[in-house]
Amino acid sequence: MGFGNMQQMMKQVQKMQRDMQRVQEELKEREVEGQAGGGVVQVTLTCGFDVKAVAIKPEAIDPSDPDFLAELVRQAMQSALDRVQEVTQSEMGKVTGGMRLPGM
Repeated sequence: MGFGNMQQMMKQVQKMQRDMQRVQEELKEREVEGQAGGGVVQVTLTCGFDVKAVAIKPEAIDPSDPDFLAELVRQAMQSALDRVQEVTQSEMGKVTGGMRLPGM
């Protein structure tokens, strides 16, 4: 590999790093939603893992069974976290050309 090729490769790596940083910053603000129980519990997160909202419809609340509501909240949160991962992988894949990088 000649010096010119190495220099060109380094420029490409630096551009990819800049693009990845830009996408990571944009993802911190991007919101996704998870839900459970057919939408009776909804959780909104940013792809930076900030909880923006939790919505619980009255029909999800059964005072005699608080564990049911807790499970719905857990499921909605997991759904939102799964969506964060999907969106992050998709957006970062656009930058890396689908190449899997450690920590991504």
